[in-house]
Amino acid sequence: MNRDELKNFLDLATLAARAGGEVLKSYWGNLEEIQEKGRSGDLVTEADKASEEAILDVLKRHVPGHGILAEESGSLGESSSRYRWAIDPLDGTTNYAHQYPAFSTSIALSIDGVPQVGAVYSPFHDELFRAARGLGATRNAEPIRVSKTDSLDKSLLVTGFAYDRRETADNNYAEFCHLTHLTQGVRRGGSAALDLAYVACGRLDGYWERGLSPWDMAAGVVLVLEAGGRVSAYDRGPFQIESGRILATNGALHDPLSRALMETPPLSSW
Repeated sequence: MNRDELKNFLDLATLAARAGGEVLKSYWGNLEEIQEKGRSGDLVTEADKASEEAILDVLKRHVPGHGILAEESGSLGESSSRYRWAIDPLDGTTNYAHQYPAFSTSIALSIDGVPQVGAVYSPFHDELFRAARGLGATRNAEPIRVSKTDSLDKSLLVTGFAYDRRETADNNYAEFCHLTHLTQGVRRGGSAALDLAYVACGRLDGYWERGLSPWDMAAGVVLVLEAGGRVSAYDRGPFQIESGRILATNGALHDPLSRALMETPPLSSW
């Protein structure tokens, strides 16, 4: 894949992300239908669906032969294609439904199973994060880099909690408490795509989470890597997007944060 082709795909991801974002702006504060998708707290609104329709319309017009994995519609298009788009039309639905302004649209392209292109758009703040392998990462067309923080005690981290947190002991509560003690703070943003974008631009130093879907992570992974960061499994093994787990940092904090996660004592010992 040459640079010009990647840039064209990045421009297409941007077009799709902005199309979805404009829909979210139009529904902001005007929702009439908020439903649960089977799990407590896992919400979907008419804004999610309308945003996804706008994004799919862009992709189907420009790359009809590509595969698509969309949060609301599932797998679409050519399943045998080496190109697969991962779409989150509204990452942070709970925030959006409560008019808490931390949400985004996230569009990524994986080629032969590897995320290569990503665009994350924050409509409320009009911030567009873009990246493609070998082309660097930007925020509103300005280059971004990860932070230089090199110790946990000086770091600001972010994480999240999966929808099954009430039913499983593997719910990230112990990790959240443990890392809160070791750092300057741990935030819970509510939009994985934005969390990763904020690591990429240096606002946050590291991020971990479990229970995620490919559309939550794919675009943000490209952003972090192209901004000079590092992405892996919790134990620093290879990142597997289907695992639902991710550790993403500025690089300097990767090993100490990984060790802290692996050494987290159970809540019962606190």
